[in-house]
Order: sequence, then structure tokens, then C-alpha cells
Amino acid sequence: MKSLLIKLTHGLSELDISPQEASLIQNWFAKKYLTKTENVYKFNSKYRAGTLGLVQKGTAYIHVIGENVRDLFIGEGDLGSANEGDLIIAQRLLGKRGTPSAKIAEIVGREQSYSVAYIVIKDGHRTLVDLKTEYPAGAELSTQELNSYDIGDVFKIDNQENAVLEKLGNINDPKVDEFIVLAQYNKHDDFEEDVLKIAASFPKVDASKYPKRKDIRELPFCTIDPITAKDFDDAIYYDDENTTLYVAIADVSEYVKPFGALDNEAIYRSFSIYLPHRSIPMLPRQLSETLCSLQPHVDRLAFVFEMKLDLNTLEVVNSTVYEAIIHSDRRFNYEEIDTFFAGNLHAKNDEERTIFESLKKLRVVTDMLKIKRLKVGYDFRSTELEIKLDKDSNLIETTQAEETPSHALVEDCMLLANKEATAQFDRGIFRIHEPPSQAKIQTLYQELAGIGMNIDIKDNLKETITDIQKQAREMNLESEVDTLIIRSQMQARYAPLNSGHFGLGFEAYTHFTSPIRRYSDLIVHRLLKAINAGDTQEGSYVLRNIETLSMTISEKEREASTIEVEFMARKFARWAEQNLGKEFKARIVGTDTEIKADLNDEIKGARLNITSSGAVVLFEDVIVKIDKVDIAKAKIFAVVVGKVDV
Repeated sequence: MKSLLIKLTHGLSELDISPQEASLIQNWFAKKYLTKTENVYKFNSKYRAGTLGLVQKGTAYIHVIGENVRDLFIGEGDLGSANEGDLIIAQRLLGKRGTPSAKIAEIVGREQSYSVAYIVIKDGHRTLVDLKTEYPAGAELSTQELNSYDIGDVFKIDNQENAVLEKLGNINDPKVDEFIVLAQYNKHDDFEEDVLKIAASFPKVDASKYPKRKDIRELPFCTIDPITAKDFDDAIYYDDENTTLYVAIADVSEYVKPFGALDNEAIYRSFSIYLPHRSIPMLPRQLSETLCSLQPHVDRLAFVFEMKLDLNTLEVVNSTVYEAIIHSDRRFNYEEIDTFFAGNLHAKNDEERTIFESLKKLRVVTDMLKIKRLKVGYDFRSTELEIKLDKDSNLIETTQAEETPSHALVEDCMLLANKEATAQFDRGIFRIHEPPSQAKIQTLYQELAGIGMNIDIKDNLKETITDIQKQAREMNLESEVDTLIIRSQMQARYAPLNSGHFGLGFEAYTHFTSPIRRYSDLIVHRLLKAINAGDTQEGSYVLRNIETLSMTISEKEREASTIEVEFMARKFARWAEQNLGKEFKARIVGTDTEIKADLNDEIKGARLNITSSGAVVLFEDVIVKIDKVDIAKAKIFAVVVGKVDV
């Protein structure tokens, strides 16, 4: 429903209306919520769509969706039966002074289409309550149904229909965590039969069938990925003699064409989701892990950026992007390449010797590229937390993975290709990252002053943050301060028009290099192919609903990220429940309104809600005792019982 409202905000062509949407649109058109011009439906200027915020004393604000405008105030008497989280069509009240206001014309659904509920004992009776709020679930089970289930049984709820869809498991079983985090956004691993049938219909790559593609199978490409990876989006080769970098990307657009069951499912998912023990792919595994994946020793279709570099200026002096056939010679993992760079891995044959020699020369180039990039962009120390589960889905280990030379090499190759892709169009899908607001910057400065930093305001924000990072290194708080700086920034998102990328320091940026796991990249591929072919009609077709698509993909990205974070939080909560009453080292990471700490012991990264602390300061190392765990809400509560001796 939310996606439909966004489409109607920007304009929805009659050709793009699904059968499920048609009756709603006709109904709203009859009520004059919509206008129709040249077969395009759009909200009448008197109406806005949005989500109802917190209701207080009979008033609320509607957060308008689909466009960047001010919230609309709903006064007393204009709320009707609407509740927080409802999707609303509102009629603007024009001519009133002060805050823009409106009245509710119609409640059309819930912002969160799905939720999760479980059975508890309340006031001596079994009842179905929302997992996160403990409020009664919108859907109901009869007394007979409630008694047929166990206490703690968990269910997926359809909030639009107020219906119980399926039992997911029991809250006491760690394996239910995966089903909980996926159900709240209606994510699923399985694909429908018609989608799988299409995915299985493609033949193996036969080079003779593609005479128009550039045949570069003789070039010694290699892939470098995590050791557990199965979907290989990108392969690289550096021709040192001609200072030319080749970045070959899986040509997903050859197989996933616009419209149809396969494309519809890819749009719906928009991103692959990566949990510690498995992935939920955007595309069927026949494509994501086989036919599209740039596996070694087999022919694969690729979309390739060939970039000629000037090593004096470190600029791309010429680049072309074309459809090709490649044949990757070797699949490496990051650890292998790091071992090679450290001088502890040697070539086993001539094939590897050629690749290693190329990578050694490429590293010199990418190291220089990074130095140049960081003169305008930012270098944030990122530590990715990884968790290990046992066969029963219980947390047994955490590790913190940091960027290594192999990661840096691949990253700068991909950044270069992404930048070159952006240079091809003025309207498409850009990856934008706007500068932080002045209010957020002032809050950041206050937090840093609270830990003893001297904030010296420089001529520009880049110089000021660089100075802050220098102080953080001296205080051995580099990662923690970088986290605060990142928190002060705007969230990166997708947009049809460019407004730059603050964090990278790029004037323009897009995503081109991961079409197996990001739908945005697939759209960029389609657009670049249309541009290459001089097909303006196809280019316009690709961009027809680009405003809506950009917003939808940005939202799907946040959903995927939330799922990954919440899954880890649930695993931490179960571990904490097994360690009630025990003491651990932790670091204070929040003191504003509520005190928060992150576990920093044998298990790292678990977020703790501190209920008793005495006097503590931000980033102070303390000893905590776990005293309560809420498994349903995945919250851990602890008290500070001492300080860590320095």
C-alpha cells in the first residue's frame, strides 16, 4: 500500500497499474483524491498521503510520504478513528494560517503491513500480544484457538486484514529468531514456481551465441570475496603496461528483463539479506550463485568498465563500458590476498603468477587512489561485527573484522567503476549522501567536548573532522568517535537526481557493481545499455517511474539492514539470558536521556540498557552485571558494578 501511495504522489501511468491496484485507484479517482492527465493518475493537489504519527490529546501530525514537504497537523475533531502508524489520505486545509494542516479523508492501511505476535498469560488469561509492544495484537484468536497453542507460540500477523497468517515457532526456541525478523517485513527465502521456472530456463553460456559481445576471455581476471561468499558480482584485471583497469560485473540484466515474474520478485526484494548463518538472495540461486555469478574456469556474461588511468593525476582519462564475455582464472578470498601481500603466499603455477604480479602493481595504484580520495572524502574506521552460531542457533563467538589491504584494493576498484557509471547520465539512480545539518554537527561537538576533546573549528567541516579524528587516535577512541561522527550524518539513499556524496567526497556517485544483490545496480545497467545503444525510447522507459523506484529501494535497503541488526540483537539477548547475574566488561556508548553500553569482553558488541550506574562518562570502561533480559523485545538490562582499572 505504501508503495502505491508513493507512486501516486509522483504520477502512475495506467500501463503500470497492477490488477490489485486498479480497483483502489478507480475508487479514489471517483472520490476526487486523484486526477488523471494523459493516462497518468496523480494525487489531486488538495490531497496528500502519509503516515499518522503519535496521537496526543486528540491531535497528531501526518508524515507525508513520497515528497519532501512539511508534516501536516491534524487538529482536534479531524482524527476520526485513526491510530498511530495508520496510512492516511489527508485533505489539506488551505487558507489556514500557521502550521500546514489537514483532516483525514480516509484510512487506507497500516504503515507496517506485517507484524509478529505471541501468546502470553495476562490477567490470568491467554492473550495474543504484539512482540515489541506487548499491546494486544490487531488480529485475534478465539479462546479455543488460544488454548490449542502453547504459551510463547509466535505468529505472523497481516496488519491490513488483521489476520493471523501462520505460526512461526515458539519464543523459547532460538531458531524462531530468523522467522521473526523476516516475517515483520514479509521477507522469505523461497521463490514461487513461476520465478524458479524462468531462472532454470536459461542455457549455459555459449560464446558463439553472443557475436556482438566483446570477447575478453584471454584476460586473466580474478574475483576476491569473503571466504563464505557464493555470489561473485565482480572480477578485476589490471593491465600495468597500458595502465588500464578492467572491472567486470555480472551481467544480470541479460537474464532479468523488465516486468514479468522474475523482475517483479527482484523489485519486491530489492536487496539480498545476509544473516550470520545464511543469506536470503534477491535472485533465485540458479542465477545468483550459478549462472550470473562470475565463477572461475567458466565463461560468463559481464558488463565491463575498461578504464585508462593517468598515474600522474590519478584520473581516468578514458573509459568505455560494454557487454562482454569473460573467463575468470581464479577465485580468491580476502585472507589469501592479504597473505600474498604479506609475502607469505606464493604462486602455485603460471596462471597464479600472472595474477599476483598484476595485483601487486594494482595495489600501488589503489593505494594512491585512496590517498587522493581521502583528501576530500572521509576515512572512518569501520569494524564489522561477525557472530558465530552453533547448530541450535545459539551465539557462541563474536569477532570484529577490520578493513585489510585486500578489502581496500577491491573497494577502490569498485568506487572507480561506480564513479565512471555516474558520469554517463544526468538522471537515473544516484547514490546520494547529503551533508549533516548544523544542528547535528553542534550536537556532535557537545558530545565530544564531554569526553575532553578540544573542538577547534577549522575553515571547513572536512578539516574540523580530520582534527577530531586525530585527537581520537591519541585518546585511543578512534572507532568510537568515528561512530559518533557517522551518527551525526544524514543517511545515504537513492535518488533520481544527483546531489553529491558527502562521505566519499564525490561530486556524483551511483551503484553499478553489485546487480546480483542490489536492484539499484540492475537499473543502472539497463540505463547504461540503453545509452550505449542510443536508444532514447528504452532509456525513457527505464526511467519512467524512477522517483518512486528510488524511494522504494531506499526503504527496502533500510528493511534489509534492520533485519540483519535485529537478528544479531536477538542472538545477544539469548546469550545474555544464559549469563544472568554474571559480570562482564563493557564500554559506555550513550549517556543522553538513557545510559547505554556495549559489551566488550569474551563476547563483544551486545547493546546493554544500563538501569543503575552511578557517575559514568561517555566511552568509560566499566564492569556490568546482567540482571534482566527481555527475549521478546531482544533487550538486555544491566547494572554497573565497577570500573575497569586502566
